[in-house]
Amino acid sequence: MDDLVLYSVGLSLLLLLVLYGAGRVSYSIWWKPKLLERKLKQQGIKGTHYKVLLGDMKDYIRMITEAWSKPMNLTHQIVQRVDPFTLHVVQNYGKTSMFWNGKTPRLIISNPELMKEILLNKLGHIQKPPINPLILILARGLTVLEGEKWAIHRRLINPAFHLEKLKGMVPVFAMSCKEMIDQWKKKLSDEEICEVDVWPELQRTAKDIISRAAFGSNYEQGKKIFQLQHELMMLTMEAMQTLYIPGFRFVPTKKNQRRNKLNIEITSMLRDMVEKKQNEMRTGRSRVDDLLSLLLHSSEQQNSSGTANSTVNNGLTIEEIIEECKVFYLAGQETTSCLLTWTMIVLAMHPDWQEKAREEVLQICGNEEPDFEALTHLKIVTMILNEVLRLYPPAIALYQHTCKETKIGDITIPAGVDLILPTMLIHRDPEFWGEDAEEFRPDRFSEGISKASKDHLAFFPFGWGPRICIGQNFAMLEAKVALAMILQNFSLELSPSYTHAPCTVMLLQPQHGAQIFIRRL
Repeated sequence: MDDLVLYSVGLSLLLLLVLYGAGRVSYSIWWKPKLLERKLKQQGIKGTHYKVLLGDMKDYIRMITEAWSKPMNLTHQIVQRVDPFTLHVVQNYGKTSMFWNGKTPRLIISNPELMKEILLNKLGHIQKPPINPLILILARGLTVLEGEKWAIHRRLINPAFHLEKLKGMVPVFAMSCKEMIDQWKKKLSDEEICEVDVWPELQRTAKDIISRAAFGSNYEQGKKIFQLQHELMMLTMEAMQTLYIPGFRFVPTKKNQRRNKLNIEITSMLRDMVEKKQNEMRTGRSRVDDLLSLLLHSSEQQNSSGTANSTVNNGLTIEEIIEECKVFYLAGQETTSCLLTWTMIVLAMHPDWQEKAREEVLQICGNEEPDFEALTHLKIVTMILNEVLRLYPPAIALYQHTCKETKIGDITIPAGVDLILPTMLIHRDPEFWGEDAEEFRPDRFSEGISKASKDHLAFFPFGWGPRICIGQNFAMLEAKVALAMILQNFSLELSPSYTHAPCTVMLLQPQHGAQIFIRRL
């Protein structure tokens, strides 16, 4: 009899556990998404209907696969190819509309005033979207931090990117660009014209620049670290393109083991470099003139300013500095190489603006390498770079996430909703830019960024608000140096082998390369 009671109790407990588990699963994959959908649509927000687990991912993949399968005409009307699904949603449901990323609703916000509230985030209810754990192996620095920790890192890193500090790095930029230009001249040899795929060339140069700028005299060692980090990034990107299975990254597969080994090796090399730089600075054998030394200097100043009663160390630890060094590479080279690649393609498409820019460069710089003072006078070059950033922004959207219920304008957004600020769509919206929004017209920036459109928040290639890209001055200075030096030496024409096929692999890039004829001046 006792055994029968125990059996019945055990069976009841098991049944309760099964029911509880089924309830949790049911809530997660159906009731919670439907509740979020109802809360948003009750406020007049239109969009797609929730489909269990997949959401709109099947349609998204189908549309992007179809768009990327064929090239397009030589035009700046590229949204249909680059981001067809977001365009489809906006065209069918409005500038403020929603769709589904799996179980998570994504709310598209294209209103500058609402964007301003989101990016200022005064209540702290909005953060970066939850991060795939695979990304964290690449870097755990400023770009993924939140709250007080982010504020401390931002405050300590900021001085390294002030314009006054960056002035001294202009010769470093010029040195790397000169090496690239000398290589192009060798390719020309006795010929007047030759074809160069400038996309990988500019990627190499951008990596070279960030290696020199980040580590100064330790440049060669920094270059080795970045080579390993590039391999780690490729392995991580490959893993992210497969179905995410929680915990699978800990399974000792060949690729998982390689990723872990690379991470350990990179971290160890950076630790040695940071400690060596610290010792050199303390003994006066190293100047504070590269990003690593500036970061160490700022952090140590913060530590030394603490009081005897202070219980909090407000400087960065060695481990935190190592993670920020990883960010220097990841964020410091891809953006600029994308911007320069599209600038060369666009100038090859528009020889009139190419000639205007060249005349300005030769008038201000002659045949000398540009210095900081000269760069500040390159008005046409700056206009061109801004117009390229408008039409070909490296990041085609900004992504945020509500961690708590929050009110934006008249919309109450529940916790657990992704927010998309579609940079590329807003940069081309006729409401802000006029009927010629899809045309390349650098003169729209002739009176500066604030007067280029009907709303100053309609242009945000580096983000906006407290989390605006910390390296934007670095990127723009680097781009100006490279473009000025290229225009001093070569004229640019599109090669017949160039295929116009913009696509997004993290950042906006040419799917089949950027083949350009360079002609010696």
